[in-house]
Amino acid sequence: MPDLSTFALGSTVAVTLGMALGVLGPAVAMGWSISRALEALSRQPEAERSIMRTLFIGLAMIESLAIYVLVIGLIVLFRNPLLEYVLQQ
Repeated sequence: MPDLSTFALGSTVAVTLGMALGVLGPAVAMGWSISRALEALSRQPEAERSIMRTLFIGLAMIESLAIYVLVIGLIVLFRNPLLEYVLQQ
């Protein structure tokens, strides 16, 4: 029978690593999209409104992925579905 503190520590480490890896993708995507938007602005400054509007919509979509990672991580951390199984053992 696994100890409850060992299970809590393992799930906390797993959630921490999952959140770190899950936020890494959106962070890279945000940096890449901002870089491309600045490059597009330097080439066509007259299209600033269109580029910025598209950039902000894209950044909001990318940020929603990071928020989903946070929500799932918090669900696993505080309402772990395997906790009931460990307590029954």
